[in-house]
Amino acid sequence: MMNRVESARWPGELRSYQRQALEALEARWASGDRRAWVVLPPGAGKTLVGLEAARRIGRRTVVFVPNTAIQNQWVAQWREFERPEGCTAGTQRSLEHDVTVLTYPSLAVFDPDAETDEEGNELSLLGRLHGNGSALVEALREAGPITVILDECHHLLQMWGRLLAEVLRELPDAHVLGLTGTPAETLTAGEAALVDTLFGVPVRGVSIPALVRDGYLAPFAELVWITEPTPDEQAYIAEQGLRFTELCTDLLTPGFARTDFLTWLRRRFDERVTDSGERLGWAQLAAQEPELTDAALRLHHAGLFALPSDARVLERHRSAPTADDWMALLGDYVFNCLSPGKREGVPAGPNGIADDPDAKALERIRTALPAIGYTLTRYGIRGGRSPVDRVLARSAAKSQSTVEIVAAESAFLGPRLRALVLCDHERASVRPSARLREVLDSQAGSAWLQLELLVADERTRDLCPMLVTGRTVAAAPRTAEAFIAFAAQRRPSLELALVEVDSGGSLVRVEGRWTSRTWIRLVTEYFEAGGCRLLVGTRALLGEGWNAPRVNTVVDLTTATTPTAVVQGRGRALRLDPSWPDKTAHTWTVVCVSDAHPKGSADWERFVRKHEGYLGAAADGEVMSGVAHVDPALSPYEPPPVEQFGAINARMLRRAEDREDTRERWRIGSPYTDELLATVRVRPQRHRAALAPRQAGQRPRPPAAVPARVGVDTAERLHLPPLWKTLFSVPLTAAAVLLVATAFGLPPLLGGATAAGVSGAVCAYRLLSRGPQVQRAAQLVEAAAGEPDILRFGYAVADAMYEAGHFPVGAEGLRLDIDTDGTFRLTFAGAGPAEAEAFGMALDEVISPLVGSPRYIINRYRLDRPADAAQARRLGADWLLGRAPENSAVFHAVPALLGRNRRGVEAFARAWNRWISAGEPVYTASPAGSRLLYTHYATDPYPSETESRLTWL
Repeated sequence: MMNRVESARWPGELRSYQRQALEALEARWASGDRRAWVVLPPGAGKTLVGLEAARRIGRRTVVFVPNTAIQNQWVAQWREFERPEGCTAGTQRSLEHDVTVLTYPSLAVFDPDAETDEEGNELSLLGRLHGNGSALVEALREAGPITVILDECHHLLQMWGRLLAEVLRELPDAHVLGLTGTPAETLTAGEAALVDTLFGVPVRGVSIPALVRDGYLAPFAELVWITEPTPDEQAYIAEQGLRFTELCTDLLTPGFARTDFLTWLRRRFDERVTDSGERLGWAQLAAQEPELTDAALRLHHAGLFALPSDARVLERHRSAPTADDWMALLGDYVFNCLSPGKREGVPAGPNGIADDPDAKALERIRTALPAIGYTLTRYGIRGGRSPVDRVLARSAAKSQSTVEIVAAESAFLGPRLRALVLCDHERASVRPSARLREVLDSQAGSAWLQLELLVADERTRDLCPMLVTGRTVAAAPRTAEAFIAFAAQRRPSLELALVEVDSGGSLVRVEGRWTSRTWIRLVTEYFEAGGCRLLVGTRALLGEGWNAPRVNTVVDLTTATTPTAVVQGRGRALRLDPSWPDKTAHTWTVVCVSDAHPKGSADWERFVRKHEGYLGAAADGEVMSGVAHVDPALSPYEPPPVEQFGAINARMLRRAEDREDTRERWRIGSPYTDELLATVRVRPQRHRAALAPRQAGQRPRPPAAVPARVGVDTAERLHLPPLWKTLFSVPLTAAAVLLVATAFGLPPLLGGATAAGVSGAVCAYRLLSRGPQVQRAAQLVEAAAGEPDILRFGYAVADAMYEAGHFPVGAEGLRLDIDTDGTFRLTFAGAGPAEAEAFGMALDEVISPLVGSPRYIINRYRLDRPADAAQARRLGADWLLGRAPENSAVFHAVPALLGRNRRGVEAFARAWNRWISAGEPVYTASPAGSRLLYTHYATDPYPSETESRLTWL
């Protein structure tokens, strides 16, 4: 058996990154480790890497996979190896084959009656396994030295992690290989700890963008379709929103309680003190209670609450408060202000609650919360899934939007279209409440309802849509008949037949002597051949591992937002299509948004979570994470206004039509470092000059001059004596020459003429030299005038970080890119992710409004730009003559990282003087510094909008 596995050979060429992964695995085995965890993106060939690793180990191999669709693919892949006679793969639990592929559920079948033993002790997970699962564990134990491969092993962390640990303890001699497409950095702390315990440090493969850039995956675009709820749905949401508004209005009304809500917020966030009576800094409070402080600042942004002293408003705070923000603040108010334990010593009136405004307020809150989807418990305000969220997630408008998307893609691609619509469930298993049944169809959001709409629309009917799930294959009668004929040619023994369903005769099920393992393979072949160009399925079956290279369009209707679900779902369309070498893939997310309720952005928030950490090519070709790669106008913190939905959808359709543009954005074949770095995006309200993109690596030249307290500061030595000094020097020069002439015995007349000539020449020279000096001074004034461009601020921060010992390089490590909308993107690419993040934070501190508690601040002088050349000459001459007026000054924060010690502060001052302005850092704890901070507090020295994003380089 061992020789048969080891004697197999892969007939094709392994890709470079596959070879690297296998070499890393062999090094791991050689070191004595028997377990490893490999991360490779969907479409990168994890199956081949796993089988080749098993072949090199040379043992009987057992593979566990999530579902039957992936099970088929492992078996088919092994059959492509050149194998000796009898070296087979199968799916039998007896483990009789050289390579056995089983599903995780075949192992994790628990006996519901076996939670404790006869004495009441809790059984281990192995002890609770159903008989079939126990028999499989015993077969694994008796199989001798084996290789166990755990495909899509992130499932083990979510469902069967403890069981896996117990099973592996029973197999001490086994080589265990985990394979996943989910990046290790997306794991939770608990999941990461389990991976480290079971497998050690993961073997990291290349990223999705790297595989696209190298041509191993199809270039792709992430697209969004934003819709409002239907009128009936909107009416329901508005009704719920009115109840929420009534509660918020009550909260903000003076006299609501003994201590009003806004009064409490002021005490809580502005007059904050520790138990010892010391004032708590905002940074400390934000670190301790980030959810509350963020909610408070969004309330401030809405104009409902004054900005707490020393707080900073960041990008994430510049949006309306959400329902969760209100509930976080309300919960804090209830339990730290209104609760009976906080009202001790307050005398009760004779009428009890009627005389206690706090008790009445508490009761008002308690009775109002259930109507808006929350409950007040002894542990806090708890919210289940809000009815509003359910309406948005399953809105009929989303189902109809899917029809529009598929129709448009069909018009663009024609016969090439192979589309997949992913839903959460085949049929709704939980009926909505009586009130919601008036708003939502009982099957709202289901794959069945979506199939009905696609079959009913004449634009999509001819795509022959089919439904395929783990339980069902269904289609319109004509499509089903054609599929049965197709299947009969391949598997006549299946005896397939049509079974009508209750859908007015528009849909039928295909049933016969088959299982999901068989029908998934046949439907996939039919789809690939073009008999059906549109599949509707569930995320559990087709959203992971399913392999259909011709898929080029995915419509995501699911509510899953985990990194696993996102990476896997989008991976369905990324495989190369041999029949279309220039294939590009589109993944659409349909989002329903309402402005009639604070929870009306719940679906948008899911959309944002799906794109956190997921990389895509933006409009200008930048590969970045977050919703900005879908469209630069989209914010992760709030949905766009309703009136912009139409324009955004139109832009998405234009992008979908131009697939060649998608290919160009990915710059296939161009070099990369496969690094994900923090990037600061800056939109200044004004800047001094046009900037051009620049790559990192070349040392920039500092400006010739920067503003000083008076005039400019420059390394050049310019000095122009006043005119009276020039004229006064003429008689002195003449007297000196005449004295020398007399000493040498020249006649008085000749000596006088010589003295006059020399003095005149000196005078002419000095008068004539004033012109070039004044002209150069004018040029220096022009160079220093106006606002510094954002790149110079970046250079100052980078150089300061280098001189302070934080970075290995300075300004030469800074990269600038410019978006199509004029936004500047600054990335410190001269080191690594930690340095890039530190640079972004420091730059944001420098150019942001002067708030918070900076340890040091520094002044920047501002020199107004001359109106014309004549004024520039006058300003230059005044500076040379020492009569220029003082320039105005603004103050910036010194970055906290550099303000920690003297070395950092001095390094920042030198870099500041080199790139930005003359100026001296001031310690804000000193009396003078405290006065300056108070005077300039909350001023905005460089008006701009900043955003932090992750960019792939």
